[in-house]
Amino acid sequence: MKVEADPKRLFDFIYYQKNNFPQQKAFGQRENGQWKYYSTDEILEAANKVSCGLLNIGVKKGDKIALIAYTNRVEWSIMDIGMMQVGAINVPVYPTISPSDYEYIFNDSEVKHCFVGANDLYDKVMKAKPNIASLQNIYTFDKVEGRPYWKDIFAEGREDEVGEIMASIKEEEMATIIYTSGTTGNPKGVMLSHTNIASNVKSVKELLPITAGQIALSFLPMCHIFERTASYSYAYNGINIVFTGTDNLGGDDGDLRAVKPHFFTTVPRLLEKVYEKIYNKGLTLTGMKKNLFFWALSLTDDFQYDSSYGFFGDIKKSIADKLIFSKWREALGGNVEGILTGAAPCPVKMAKVFSYAGIPIREGYGLTETSPGLTIGRYDKHGAMLGTVGPALPHVDVFIDASDGNYREGEGEILVKGPNIMMGYYNQPEKTAAVTKTMDGVDWFCTGDVGKMVDGPGGKQFLKITDRKKELLKTSGGKYVAPAPIENKFKEDFLIEQMMVVGEKQKFVSALIVPADEALMAWCKENDVNCSTVGEAIQNPKVIGKYQEIINEFNPLFSHIEQIKKFILLDAAWEPSKEDGSNAELTPTMKLKRRVIREKFDKEIDSIYS
Repeated sequence: MKVEADPKRLFDFIYYQKNNFPQQKAFGQRENGQWKYYSTDEILEAANKVSCGLLNIGVKKGDKIALIAYTNRVEWSIMDIGMMQVGAINVPVYPTISPSDYEYIFNDSEVKHCFVGANDLYDKVMKAKPNIASLQNIYTFDKVEGRPYWKDIFAEGREDEVGEIMASIKEEEMATIIYTSGTTGNPKGVMLSHTNIASNVKSVKELLPITAGQIALSFLPMCHIFERTASYSYAYNGINIVFTGTDNLGGDDGDLRAVKPHFFTTVPRLLEKVYEKIYNKGLTLTGMKKNLFFWALSLTDDFQYDSSYGFFGDIKKSIADKLIFSKWREALGGNVEGILTGAAPCPVKMAKVFSYAGIPIREGYGLTETSPGLTIGRYDKHGAMLGTVGPALPHVDVFIDASDGNYREGEGEILVKGPNIMMGYYNQPEKTAAVTKTMDGVDWFCTGDVGKMVDGPGGKQFLKITDRKKELLKTSGGKYVAPAPIENKFKEDFLIEQMMVVGEKQKFVSALIVPADEALMAWCKENDVNCSTVGEAIQNPKVIGKYQEIINEFNPLFSHIEQIKKFILLDAAWEPSKEDGSNAELTPTMKLKRRVIREKFDKEIDSIYS
């Protein structure tokens, strides 16, 4: 099927790959325990059968189709291409959301068909189906007796009709509706056009540190715009995509070692978990090996991008690399040339440790509403700066708006404009208007994030995120405190898994702290604290004293009003979903639901201030 040489619609990117650098292993995944790869031509052949099949079951331009899977898979991408070619709107859904959210999203967007992955997803959607008037069919990606199978719709013979529909699809038309998890209220459906996402894909073409034929590992959920846009970018650049899940990454037989990727996107929490495992393994060493491990780790403290270490510094780095860091790289497959992290703030310590170890970490920033990229730390010289999320992408304008006056010098809400800004919230024009600010006749999108522009290397301006506008808390003394920077700093300690700063309308700031289970139990063993569970450990005066030491260590980094005066240790990890159906403490993208946490732990918070 003929498409434009310059890709402008999302389904154009795979054709661009076919015309410029067709791949024999364009997409891959494990199937029945074996690696299975699909060529560019095989992907297009399957996608075109999907397109013909969708026409056969009555799908029309503008119809909504939901995709849900626990683990990224080739079938998801084939369906994505196939449905977009006939003008259907992809509504990707998080697999872990509550049944009520399923019903709300399907009804709000009027989903007509749904394609699901393995495990309980078919049952979950089937249970909700009686309450969703628009939903006609549920298909499974895995063949199960008695259930409609996704390949059942495959068809041929309507290719000319598909081609005509493809030619009629304009780049400014809606391609997808992505429902943001949100920290309060019902999810909002973000309408993104082909132009919105394609402009992002094109902007990063020259910024990726890898080229055609190399491998990208994909494990972040494809229902999230970060990984979805990355997948189009891989296709556009001829990079081979191998799909897996977060549970299959590590270990001697994990997919990182098996696939040996050159690049992947991730979220900071996964980097922190890798670091915690490395650190805890170091604690188990003895004698000279242990001394060498922590000596090598100490070298990362002074790391800066593009820094030179001098003659003796280079010798130290060479020794540390040979004895310690080379093993880290091998655990990631040995070929990683870059990692891009996003969706949440990346602790500076993570960027330092991994980058010094020869695993380049860069941070990007954006929102679902911005398709998502706004800024990205580059991999070339002077392209990145610790503590920032990089320079703006070429097509993005950034403005720091301090007009409401509740900010520190140089800070303000981050406003942005560009071709990547969403069409609006589906069925909610009033909420679209609420995040739009018009200045001198130009509309700007209000991110809700607080930040400032700082001068960086190479004369570039870098964006530094300092907090969420809505998350600023105000003490009884009228002072504003930004929780996120405090929380991110404290989480650099390997004993802290999660943390939330509290203190709204109170005289001082305190914290709820969730210990890192494995690290805490290892510390207890090493320090002769007799306990069998984390619940027992956090009652021990010696453990409480250790966390007080951590508080004392980090507090001087903040102003007096921002310092943690009291804290409570909690024996319950915060999660993005709950088996008992209760409110999750985290969004699917691992952001704190502060209101939910405050309500769940109101007694603990009261005990701090009573």
